[in-house]
Amino acid sequence: MTEIIRLITEVLRSNSSFLITTHEGPDGDAVGSSLALASFLRNIGKDVTVHYQDSVPDLYAFLPGADTVLPHIPDRDYDVSVVLDIGERKRAGAEFCNFTRVGTTINLDHHLSCENFGDFNLIDSNAAATGILVYRIAHAFGYDFDRETALCIYVATITDTGSFRYSNANREAFTVAGEMIEYGVNAWDVAEKLYENQPQKRLELLAKCLPTLEVFKDGQAASVTATTDMFSACDAGAELTDGFVNYPRSIRGVEVAIFFRQLEDNKFKVGFRSKGKVNVAAFSAALGGGGHHNAAGCTVTGTLEEVKKQVYAIVESTL
Repeated sequence: MTEIIRLITEVLRSNSSFLITTHEGPDGDAVGSSLALASFLRNIGKDVTVHYQDSVPDLYAFLPGADTVLPHIPDRDYDVSVVLDIGERKRAGAEFCNFTRVGTTINLDHHLSCENFGDFNLIDSNAAATGILVYRIAHAFGYDFDRETALCIYVATITDTGSFRYSNANREAFTVAGEMIEYGVNAWDVAEKLYENQPQKRLELLAKCLPTLEVFKDGQAASVTATTDMFSACDAGAELTDGFVNYPRSIRGVEVAIFFRQLEDNKFKVGFRSKGKVNVAAFSAALGGGGHHNAAGCTVTGTLEEVKKQVYAIVESTL
């Protein structure tokens, strides 16, 4: 692991222009890690472009550099492209996947099932977040951390560990978060922005989702669902459902929680969460997706009834 980090730091040191991207529907780690890397590279004098297929969720708009993320890639050459937290290359979206002027590709990820699609692949499932990998690289580079970069790494870390509630909240995660606070991050200010600042539409949408609660397999599994009709009724976007899967997971006795989010007619995004005993990445992989032991996802086609029947069968066969 030390050698690949050394090689990546040399690539960063010896090149000038960088394209950074992450997966569709970016979460806190995706946004935090990519903006942390962008901040680090800009501060050492590099030319940086950050592109997301989907826009930055409003929840993370306070992060430094969020306003520089581009919906489209400029028509130019890049020395290096860095893809973060992505699992599989296609999740970066069609525009990036069809863009050929990417230069050397660096793949940074902590998903168990991540593809080795980069020229350099730093993949470590023991890292609590991809933001931790950015920290390791910047630290190895000898970077003098500033508050802006630290803030992005801190947010990546606390969101992907569920504010240190998940089993991936290891010693490194606490150590890095503590170090970022030393560089000027205000823990309460971040907590307020992330957890005490939700729009009214989110609660209205949640009120429609919670009545869809289904508990099965003798109380070991539970699900909630968000449909396109619910989104329309609340004039809400899919990004507002972040964390909804934690409601069924919080039920006593539930080991596996599932969130069904309708993308379009006969197409659903399925998110899995585990309390630790069950490897939900196996469920996701069986349905063509990927993820971690405790958090995974996939896309399944069919009516809601058909999708639930297929997903429930896989979960029940394991539980």
